[in-house]
Amino acid sequence: MTKTNAMRLLSSAKINFDVFTYEFDENDLSGIHAAQYLKIYPCEFFKTLVLKGAKNGVFVCCIPVDKELDLKKAASSFNDKSCEMIHLKDLLSIAGYMRGACTPVGMKKNYPVFFDESINNLEFVYMSAGARGLALKIKPDDIINYVNGKTVSLTK
Repeated sequence: MTKTNAMRLLSSAKINFDVFTYEFDENDLSGIHAAQYLKIYPCEFFKTLVLKGAKNGVFVCCIPVDKELDLKKAASSFNDKSCEMIHLKDLLSIAGYMRGACTPVGMKKNYPVFFDESINNLEFVYMSAGARGLALKIKPDDIINYVNGKTVSLTK
């Protein structure tokens, strides 16, 4: 298995994590598919969403794959009045990751990162390792602290 940039960064920071592989489907890049393949609850697998606030620029939200982001809560967390998802065509140039491989670790810039507060109920959280078909398993505090993240209410 090739190490992704996210894996290299976490390793160099001496943060413990495990990596799992799963078969991804080009027609279904959802985290639900990944969670089913890994035989974990969808609430344990977090997807990484990249957004742009109306006045404050780009930020990142990580939420369980079975939940829907509340844009008003996301904007409020970022001290903005509104926000929207960045266009899919811009994801690689802004975040450095393609759809289905986005992770808050090792983005092109250190964007503000917000995690849904449900992460506090988990012993471990799973998320993309920076490539399709690779997932990190990591302690919530480790990932939150590494990316200087905050936990807030983000879902509907």
